[in-house]
Amino acid sequence: MNTIQGPALFLAQFVRDTPPYNRLESICRWAADLGYSGVQIPAWEDPRFIDLKTAAESKAYCEDFRSSLASAGVVLTELNAALAGQVMAIHPAYATAFQPFYPQGLNDAERLEWASTQLQHTILASARLGLNCLPVLSGGLAWHLAYPWPQRPSGLVEAAIRELARRWLPLLNLALDHDIAIAYELHPGSDLFDGHTFELFLDVVDGHPAACLNYDPSHFVLQQLDYLEFIRFYGERIRGFHVKDAEFRPDGRGGVYGGYQSWQGRPGRFRSLGDGQVDFKRVFSLLAETDYRGWAVLEWECCLKSSEQGAREGAPFIQEHLIDVTTTAFDDFVGGESDPKLNRKILGLDHD
Repeated sequence: MNTIQGPALFLAQFVRDTPPYNRLESICRWAADLGYSGVQIPAWEDPRFIDLKTAAESKAYCEDFRSSLASAGVVLTELNAALAGQVMAIHPAYATAFQPFYPQGLNDAERLEWASTQLQHTILASARLGLNCLPVLSGGLAWHLAYPWPQRPSGLVEAAIRELARRWLPLLNLALDHDIAIAYELHPGSDLFDGHTFELFLDVVDGHPAACLNYDPSHFVLQQLDYLEFIRFYGERIRGFHVKDAEFRPDGRGGVYGGYQSWQGRPGRFRSLGDGQVDFKRVFSLLAETDYRGWAVLEWECCLKSSEQGAREGAPFIQEHLIDVTTTAFDDFVGGESDPKLNRKILGLDHD
């Protein structure tokens, strides 16, 4: 077993145009002062935080980048390419809503080329930065078909998964060449959103070793999926971990689908750590049992608390849940050496 690394903070929800949130060094120093030892950096087009193309090409840039973070008191845990990942597959009905994720004026083919290039840069940058996990979203062509009404034509979902695999396979191969895990966060709105859909994808990519998972229990609470058993099913594929809380409190008006309500009015909603229903003691225990080697990264999203309070409370919460895994058994003192003769004697098979 391995001790999970942490606490770390995903910076995406904290980027602002005001200090200390508007520059890499100052936001990392702010995170370090709160008790975070690592940061996950969004891999989007913001030169204030990272120049992806340069990072993909320049060893010197990456060395300076790591040095800058070290001076601020943190290390880089992962680059997060969720937005580019979602753009890998966008049904035309969602193209306008997702437009903030990609440059304006691109048609379908140009969007795919842009997203693929961004992800290539992120994979190469991750390798140069000494990282081994790249959290992403999968994108979605069939999400609008999640509820089977009207009846879906036979083979429709399978066709969507095959196309998704076709788009991702070159990136999975590139990631494998550089010892990077593509960690899909199973997320409603993407075609990979639960265990069934992930297995469909794995089957099409022949169980590709780079096709892994970024575990986030909050999305499973909102789907009413057993987020603890999920770890038992897929623990060997979990390479990233977003520590995010959620609650699901249905009533006579609303359930899983939320009734088009605001986040505060939905039965299922994200909460700050400790304010929701996720059993993090069991989550951390199960991840330790599955030999998870990565970081515990706070992704703050809460419909009530401010981001500042969420970040302030998050570091000690994660720290309290980290398990310093034992290297000895608690009953070693009674003797645990293997002795075949003694074993037979204990079993009554050999007599003096």
